[in-house]
Amino acid sequence: MTVLAEGTGVFLAPDPDGHRRYIREHKEKGLVSKVMSEREAVERYVDDGDYVAYDCNLWVRGPAALMREIIRQKKRELWIAAKFTAHDATMLVAAGCVNRIDVGWMEVGRVITEAQAAGDVQLFEWSNGAMTYRLLAGSLGVPFLPLRYLGGTDVFETSGTKLIEDPYTEKPICVVPALNPDVALVHVNQCDEFGNARIFGAGISPVETAMASKKVILSTEEIVDTEEIRKHPQQTRIPYYVVDAVVHAPFGGYPGTVPGLYKADIEHLMESGVAQMQGKMDEYLEKWVYSVSSNREMLEKRVGQEKLDVLKAEETIKEGYYE
Repeated sequence: MTVLAEGTGVFLAPDPDGHRRYIREHKEKGLVSKVMSEREAVERYVDDGDYVAYDCNLWVRGPAALMREIIRQKKRELWIAAKFTAHDATMLVAAGCVNRIDVGWMEVGRVITEAQAAGDVQLFEWSNGAMTYRLLAGSLGVPFLPLRYLGGTDVFETSGTKLIEDPYTEKPICVVPALNPDVALVHVNQCDEFGNARIFGAGISPVETAMASKKVILSTEEIVDTEEIRKHPQQTRIPYYVVDAVVHAPFGGYPGTVPGLYKADIEHLMESGVAQMQGKMDEYLEKWVYSVSSNREMLEKRVGQEKLDVLKAEETIKEGYYE
């Protein structure tokens, strides 16, 4: 294979055989309950220095409760995959949890700009599509995948992409390296105690992210009985055998939305934005993360049931959700 050009970006080197070996040796094959608190899940499965990927962001069905727990536990030197990313990367950088970011699309405001200037965080630019292709390659167990763009762009120059001669057509084509994160965080609508998960509505790459990662933590709006899962097997998006932890987290995407269940808290998102612009992220984190012990306590003390009821979609006010 002839390499015609390549970017200069640093990337997590693909190791498909090593990933397969890890899965064989560490994944639980039986139907074992994986339900635990967010504190236990993060303590057990997120280590300093890990590469962390997540599906969606703080605006839409993001694993916000899990991210706050990572901050609460003061995890350090994380490398994150920031595709379609909003305030989540800002919050993690402000807390000192992250020092490397693979950027697909990301809000870059005062916090990240200042951290980058100080040398506290490095940004490696890709694209949303390229990052998703990398996770797809990781889930398929192949070292790279071709894609029909990035060549000739500034993003190509700063990424880890290569331009090669296609062995079939002899024309130039880009390839991106597979990505196998240490940890995946995915917030879902429903799952059973074993981790068979349902996601309703739009997503980016929840299945690929989970399948590509060594360890998978699910937070879920509702835990349902396995018999209910078996009645509609076609609705299961993420299978139990890739999941390590199940965290029951009603409103686990707050302050963002989980479409069909609850609206985003725009007032809270504006508060976060103002805190960043005014250099008051320490105060924001103290209020919303450090001063409470869990997602449930945050919702009770900082949000309140009256506001949560206003945010709920009418069709979700039924038996099952939010009990």
